[in-house]
Amino acid sequence: MKKNLVIAIDGYSSCGKSTLAKALAKKLGFIYVDSGAMYRAVTLYFLWNHIDVNSDEAVTDALQHIELNFHSRDYESHITLNGEEVSDEIRLMPVSENVSEVSAHKIVRHEMVKQQQRMGKSKNIVMDGRDIGTTVFPDAPLKLFMTADPKIRAERRFKELESKGNNQTTLEEVFENLAHRDYADTTRKESPLVRADDAIILDNTNLTQEEQLEFALERVTALLPQS
Repeated sequence: MKKNLVIAIDGYSSCGKSTLAKALAKKLGFIYVDSGAMYRAVTLYFLWNHIDVNSDEAVTDALQHIELNFHSRDYESHITLNGEEVSDEIRLMPVSENVSEVSAHKIVRHEMVKQQQRMGKSKNIVMDGRDIGTTVFPDAPLKLFMTADPKIRAERRFKELESKGNNQTTLEEVFENLAHRDYADTTRKESPLVRADDAIILDNTNLTQEEQLEFALERVTALLPQS
């Protein structure tokens, strides 16, 4: 297998990007990097410390005090914020309601992209996010762009929140949050969500997780040298 193979998975919120990326990384023995978790962790730090996202000075200073790390446990990727495990906290609604604004900030994106690119220099990785195939790794040999019906996405996200004990949020609120994030992600000035010209579309509205993994593995196999 060629060294430092990067698989880029982009797409809308709650399309199952992370689920597919984790399964693909596990199957291939690659490192899974959840770029969205990085932006969510930054957002969590901003919320905890009341950082004014409209102040370049405050944002720049805050980023100097943020250390993010990934570690694997039971084939799951976990993220720490300044040494504290925050994998569950970053998925709660307060973070979801603010992450698009934080991730749209030019200074934040530049810092996160630098960290992400460093991760891809020495390891085979699967990375999912919004701009992996367009900004972070524009030369990635395999790019997938995931999408699904908005109602299906909202139902999936709602069930995920319920499974984590969050019963305070309604399905309607989740649907509205996703619509807001779609608009913010696709219209922001800095690295908007857009499908790369060479990205393969994966609409998983009616696909199982197993079918999605098979779809991706077929594309990876096509990249590998034939024996």
